[in-house]
Amino acid sequence: MKEKAVFNWSGGKDSTFALYKVLNAGDFEIVLLLTTINEKYNRISMHGVRALLLEQQAESIGIPLRKIMLPEIADMDTYTAIMGKETVELKKEGVSAFIYGDLFLEDIRKYREKQLSGSGIRPEFPVWNYPTRQVAHDFINLGFKAVITSVDASKLDKTFAGRLFDKSLLLDLPPGVDPCGENGEFHTFVFDGPIFSKPVSFSLGKTLHKTYKLKDKSLNSGFYFTDFVPE
Repeated sequence: MKEKAVFNWSGGKDSTFALYKVLNAGDFEIVLLLTTINEKYNRISMHGVRALLLEQQAESIGIPLRKIMLPEIADMDTYTAIMGKETVELKKEGVSAFIYGDLFLEDIRKYREKQLSGSGIRPEFPVWNYPTRQVAHDFINLGFKAVITSVDASKLDKTFAGRLFDKSLLLDLPPGVDPCGENGEFHTFVFDGPIFSKPVSFSLGKTLHKTYKLKDKSLNSGFYFTDFVPE
């Protein structure tokens, strides 16, 4: 019997690439995709994608989705408390591993390991230290299709929001911007590819600029979000 695992899912390309790798390896039974949702806007946290599109994405992939509702502005203590309760419940359901699509940010990995310490659930990082340029090109070459949902306005201009994540986009990225946006430069939504039974249909809506009141003033330039409208 395969070990039961939950995949911590963002709906973006890194998550999708890692899930593809895990499903091909066949070592785990992925029982759930676990995603945090901004309860005020009913959208994926940070990515800004509507929950309905997330649900259609999970349905096409064929793995049940569990949504964790977060307040509009959730500090780390709030996030940790909410996820801690969820971890306890998932352990009771027989889950013994949480799988993440993180690539190289050591502080995030250490946080996840600390969060699960003593829970009876261990973290797994199947694409850890995979070179991000290779991830980007492998993702595209495998036939996955994704769009840019949001960009950090201090790193990229408005024109990048809503663009396809393709080789043309990679060539247009300014120097210093990670090809996978691993430093938060941009986020993506995957709508088709080898693990999808059918594409997720949507049309492009408006692109809006939003700022947040953050302690780190360097982030106060805000973000551009493109709305994707379900069809």
